[in-house]
Amino acid sequence: MRILSWNINGIRTLPQYHPWNTFTSFQGILEHLKADIICFQEMKTSRSSLSRCVALPDDFEAFFSFPQNKGGYSGVAVYTDSRTITPLRAEEGLSGILQPKPPLTLDDRISRSYPCAHEIELMPDEHGSTPSDLAALEAEGRALIVDFGLFVLINVYCPNETSDARLPFKINYHTMLQDRVRTLMNEGREVVVVGDINICATPLDHCDGHLSSNTATFYDHPARAWFHRWLSPIGCMTDAVRTFWPGRKGMYTCWNMKISARESNYGTRVDYILVTPGMLPWIKHGDIQPSLKGSDHCPIYIDLHDEITTDAGERLSLRDVLPMDGNRKDLPRLAARRWEEYSGKQTLLSTFFGKGNMLRSPNNSPLSSLSLTPDTQLPKEHSDAAQPDHTQPAVGIPPPMHPSLSFQNLACTSTSQLLASPLKLQSNPISPRQTAPPDSSAKRKSSDSSAKKAPKKLKGSQSKLSSFFAQPSVSPPCSQGNSLGDVPDHQDYIDSDYQLALELSASLENPLSQSLPASATPSASHSKAAWSQLMAPVQPPNCFVHGEPAKEHTVNKPGPNKGKTFFLCEVFGPGYDKGKNERLREEVDHRYRCNFFKWTSDVRREAKDKSSTS
Repeated sequence: MRILSWNINGIRTLPQYHPWNTFTSFQGILEHLKADIICFQEMKTSRSSLSRCVALPDDFEAFFSFPQNKGGYSGVAVYTDSRTITPLRAEEGLSGILQPKPPLTLDDRISRSYPCAHEIELMPDEHGSTPSDLAALEAEGRALIVDFGLFVLINVYCPNETSDARLPFKINYHTMLQDRVRTLMNEGREVVVVGDINICATPLDHCDGHLSSNTATFYDHPARAWFHRWLSPIGCMTDAVRTFWPGRKGMYTCWNMKISARESNYGTRVDYILVTPGMLPWIKHGDIQPSLKGSDHCPIYIDLHDEITTDAGERLSLRDVLPMDGNRKDLPRLAARRWEEYSGKQTLLSTFFGKGNMLRSPNNSPLSSLSLTPDTQLPKEHSDAAQPDHTQPAVGIPPPMHPSLSFQNLACTSTSQLLASPLKLQSNPISPRQTAPPDSSAKRKSSDSSAKKAPKKLKGSQSKLSSFFAQPSVSPPCSQGNSLGDVPDHQDYIDSDYQLALELSASLENPLSQSLPASATPSASHSKAAWSQLMAPVQPPNCFVHGEPAKEHTVNKPGPNKGKTFFLCEVFGPGYDKGKNERLREEVDHRYRCNFFKWTSDVRREAKDKSSTS
């Protein structure tokens, strides 16, 4: 069994990358990850905008936590394969204050006790005030807790320190997470914490951790100090993935995509799978998956043994300690399959606008409502004439336009003639004198419907695009008295693009063009090459140090060069020179990010000179 965690940085952007864009459904994406329990962070969506295929995959059960106020921000999700494992209970948040309606009963809850603001030590904010409750910490949809019997899974997306004012919020959230794990352990439960912790555990987990200036003060940061105390050997939690790779360098899970740092593996490790001591015998292997793209993070996972032997010599099977019956009737109330919009009790607004409502049976079609009633029946002597021939369309419904209509004749036909023409094509037309005179409202309805069905009037001065490329020809002026039945057979105007292609091909063999001098009529290959060179994008030059293609940037700083583009070296790595304020000059490794710089205009000029000389 595999447990996988991944910060996907938006559920709507993930299908835009390969290989996720090759799948026709979200079920295929989940299948490709090849995990039994899949935990996502940063869903960046809301319940109202969540599509059905994401909420209800065929073979997976889904659990979600959304932010209360910020749409398209944070959010976590847990998917469980219903064929291999069945969740027993589920809760949203860490403090127990996020409850569905009606609230969960004691039997539906995972634990009996929860963190309280007055029982844990919280950091005061910049104004010196300490939070009196945990509601603000729970308002961003950052945690889901699912009970699987053998262990309790906590999928968490911890806050990032975007500013100094955000630091108390971050530390307080970590403290709440630690206290929730402590209460679960006090109840005798094993806990697995997965997700984006947004902290580097050791200097080995940071691309600049090896620098002497960072090593000495690495744990001075409050978040790193807290994480160091929570992990073993000091704390109770074990970094499961690192236990299999204790000295592995460059095992990063997050990169800065703005500077293309993933190509040179200039990143950090902030995604973890943490377990309590009782879960260590079950863990078979753990690793990262940097080859899977689609986010600025990469997935991490652990595999569990199918069977273990305890210290007492007892053999335990994973199937015996984990629920695997696949019963969907007893799903936790937090499961998306039990939402009102998916339970069949609530009608979705989208059902009123679906294509299925526009499809009607033949008995309910609009034509069936046109049957004559006793009040609208025609006189008996004209009943035979009122019945249309089965081979012709019914009266009042214009037949399809004759395929021989040309654009030129249509341009000379008035709108009144177009409206009257369908009746002329009927084999058994009904005379206005023979029918009962309709009332004024019926006339208005018929005139409105006829106006809607009438084709758009084409201006007589409008010409086809092909006429500008063809030889001038003398055509007889169109007559206003021509009826639609007298129109000669021509190619339909819809095929005008095809006719244009034929005329352009024929113009290459025009005798007039052949009589011109060779210098006046350039070859088609030369013209194609000229246009290709003019419209082709600028090929990035290679930097002088690494020999790698440079990356194009745009000047955004106000000044005379604003809007101009230039090329810089794209290679980033440990030792990238950010400036004197962020890194000492003696710690700069010049193997990364050389001083290559070139304006795009200079690159274009050099390419033009090179092509002219060759």
